[in-house]
Amino acid sequence: MQIDSRRALLRRGFVLEYLTLSWNVAGVVILALTAIAARSVALAGFGLDSLIEIGASVVVVWELSGTGQARQRRALALIGVAFGLLAIYLAVQSSWVLAAGDRPRHSMAGIGWTAATAAVMYALAAGKARTGAALGNPVLCTEGRVTMVDAVLATAVLTGLVLNAALGWWWADPAAGYVLVFYAAREVRDIVRDHHLAADPGEPLNQDTRPDS
Repeated sequence: MQIDSRRALLRRGFVLEYLTLSWNVAGVVILALTAIAARSVALAGFGLDSLIEIGASVVVVWELSGTGQARQRRALALIGVAFGLLAIYLAVQSSWVLAAGDRPRHSMAGIGWTAATAAVMYALAAGKARTGAALGNPVLCTEGRVTMVDAVLATAVLTGLVLNAALGWWWADPAAGYVLVFYAAREVRDIVRDHHLAADPGEPLNQDTRPDS
């Protein structure tokens, strides 16, 4: 790859990550306020997912600023730990809310923000996947999957909020949390696999060979 072309791709990677950071910083504040007002476990979990996305973006900016397999392995490990913690939290919290029957209130602000976030994150995830593949950068590709999970979760949370507001299906809100548990667990599995491949210089890192979901 020519130096100028690689520099252009790196700049694009940085821009994608800074856009992700900016959106999610605003999202953490908005989601905290809407989650408290609506007593919504789905919005609270989505806010935590936004925090993880912020951390993942910082990790990628750090990784793009340097080189080396050791740096890539550390970056993948940090993203994997964050996903694991999120999956545990959501599994416990969603189960608690369902068992207790704690019904969330309607949240039009939550519906508006999750709808906008889903559209933005799908676009950012596609851009990161293309840029990471062009650079041959497994960390950017992996973080692109983090962003895709963010988009999927936004869609799931949006569905739960709409069902609760339109039909009174209060259980759809905590049930949406289980969607992220599934995706987070799958990403932890794949990140652990990529981490092991990165530890073996004789094998190429996986850059998401799974079919699109």
